[in-house]
Order: sequence, then structure tokens, then C-alpha cells
Amino acid sequence: MKKKNLADRTLLCHDDQAYWDHKGAIVPPIYQNSLFAFDGWDAIDDAFSNMSQSYVYSRLHNPGSRIVEEKLAALAGAEDAKLTASGMGAISAAILHYVKHGDHIVTIKDLYAPANTFINEFLKEKCGIACTFVNGTRLEAFAEAINERTKLIYLESPASITMSLQDIKAVVALAKEKGIKIVIDNTWASPLYQKCIQMGVDLEVHSVSKYLGGHSDIVAGVILGSKKELASILTKEHALLGPKMAPFESWLLLRSLRTFTLRMKAHNDSGLQVAKYLEAHPEVVKVNHPGLESFPQYQLGKEQMSGYGSLMSFELKTRDIDKIKNFVNALQIFHLGVSWGGHESLVYAPVISYMKELPPDRFDAMGIVPGLIRISVGLEEPKDLIKDLGSALALIN
Repeated sequence: MKKKNLADRTLLCHDDQAYWDHKGAIVPPIYQNSLFAFDGWDAIDDAFSNMSQSYVYSRLHNPGSRIVEEKLAALAGAEDAKLTASGMGAISAAILHYVKHGDHIVTIKDLYAPANTFINEFLKEKCGIACTFVNGTRLEAFAEAINERTKLIYLESPASITMSLQDIKAVVALAKEKGIKIVIDNTWASPLYQKCIQMGVDLEVHSVSKYLGGHSDIVAGVILGSKKELASILTKEHALLGPKMAPFESWLLLRSLRTFTLRMKAHNDSGLQVAKYLEAHPEVVKVNHPGLESFPQYQLGKEQMSGYGSLMSFELKTRDIDKIKNFVNALQIFHLGVSWGGHESLVYAPVISYMKELPPDRFDAMGIVPGLIRISVGLEEPKDLIKDLGSALALIN
């Protein structure tokens, strides 16, 4: 039975011939080795001639990681995948693959802060690469920002703070018309609920630490794309910068993928329940969740995604920092912490770190106010989470 004939849920539970390659072990072993030996000159010579498909050194390829990469590529509808040591490892390698000194990048204003800093500060200062930040909800904004030096459009849809969407197919059409490459961070929707490669993007990146890992015990990333692009990244950005994923993390990720579709359904269902509760609460101004009919881009979300993650943000009525602190500190089930997509529910006030990570103009441009709260709904009983939020919101008055 071929992978292309399998439902995502089935695909993630099986490893094709991997069982027989590993003496029938139902769970493939961890290849905790740094290098691979060869039985002669010709064998290692052949390996060096085909580095993208050979096992020579674990900085490049590892059999355990390769099982996971093939599975993720199949899930996303991509030809190939490359695991990295973090989500930023995937983001930076993918971006660097397409730009050089003097080039120009167009990206969205409400971008993940470290990616924002990488593009707006690191690449500008170290590499002489310019950037323009646009309102990603307007296709015209992308067209207006493009110039003769533009080589890359970098998307994040939905964005991880405001949950704003970009019209992926429309931006792809615009980019292809002008010979510009597109990279998208698809972490929020996951490769289960949004098939970006099939919509024409060149490279898709994920923080595997989030839903794909799902247990808050992995820090990793992945790049998805064509075999040609991934082979080039392997021997250039990946080989030279060295953001390899460790064998044990690969093994943990393989474990996580067995339950991925079931966990995502729970995140989808619970997230919507919590979002609807917050939307109706008198102390909440608005809720940013693409699955709510009140969300400005609700219809676009339904067209681009087949389901939803459970990360959302909402704006409290109050601007009083002390009251906002009291709300956050009063939560019992929602733990205060960064990241998201794990089994546990989390709360975070973006104002805490964004004011430290970004200059004031970039912070203001993202539309982040002190009363903006971000929550990640985990795998707990939704009624318990709603009760916890209700108790904390009652303290605001």
C-alpha cells in the first residue's frame, strides 16, 4: 500500500518497510551515532557523490530522523523534508536559501518576534538585506512593497499573535508572476489542516516544538519542499550552519506523530469552545480566532484550512496593568509560559516580551496593546478551562 493512498491518520501510525529494516521492531531504534562506516573506497566515494540521499555524518542525515522526515513530507504533500534543531533553525535556513547581499524581503507586520528580528535586524546589519513589512490581510500591500530587488515573500498564516491570515493562493500567484520565492510558517494550522505546498509555496517551515511534537519535550523545526530545494539546503545552509536535530528528539517526534491527528482534533474542538466562551464574556473586547464567524477573515480561513489550532488571543477591556497581572496570576490550570501547542494549556501576555524584543515602532505596527492576552488550549477538559478563565476574569472588575 502506497503512502499516497493512505489517510493522514493511517500514514502517521505506520512506517512502511521500517519495521523490517529494523529486525521487526514496531518502534524504530534511536541511531545515536555521529558517523557511518563504509566497506571500501568506492562505497564512500559513491556516498559523497550523492550526499542528499546518503548516510555519511549525522549532521546531514540520520536513519531515525529520515523516517520522520519522509513521514512529514507525505503529510504535507511535499517531496521532501529536513528536520532542524529548532523552529528558528528552519526559518533562518529557509530564508537564507533564497536571499543574498543587496536583496529585499517582503513580510507581514504581525510576524513572530524572533523571525521579525532575524529579518529586520540580523539580515539587515550582517548581510545588507532590506525588508518591508506590510499588512498581510491586503494583497495590494504585497504588490506595492515589491521592487526590483525583491527575492522573497515570507508569510506566517495564521500569525501567532493576531491570528491574521494571508490569502496564500493570491500571494503565490503574485510572486510567481514576478519570479519571487515564497516561504511560509505554517505552524499554527499544522500540515494537517493547511496544505501550503499544494497551494504553491516554495518552502514551508514549522516549529516542531508546537503541535507536531505536542508534549512540550521537543525543541525542533522542519523545512518542507521539493527534493531539489531540500537537497540544496542540505549541502549549503544546513551543512554549513549545522542546525541538526538530535536522534533522540527525532525518536520522540516519531512517537508524537502516532497521536497527532487525534490531538489536533481535540485542540480544534476545545479551542473553539473556549473561543466562543471568551467572545461572549463582558470583560473581553474581541477574540482573535479564525474559527469564529466574527473573525474578519473567517471565510478565507475556511477556504485555506480544513481545521484549526487552539492558539488564540483576546483583548481585555481593561488597560490597567495591575488588573491584567491579577487576571494572569489568578489562572490555575493555564500555566504562564511561552511557546504553545503542547498537552498543557498556557497563557501569555505578548506585551511582556515584545517590548523587549522589538523596537517601539515595530511593536506598535503589530497592533499589540497591554490588554492583549494569548492562550494555548491544551488537552484538558474544556469545561475546566472555561471555569478557570471565568474565575480569573471575575477579578478584573
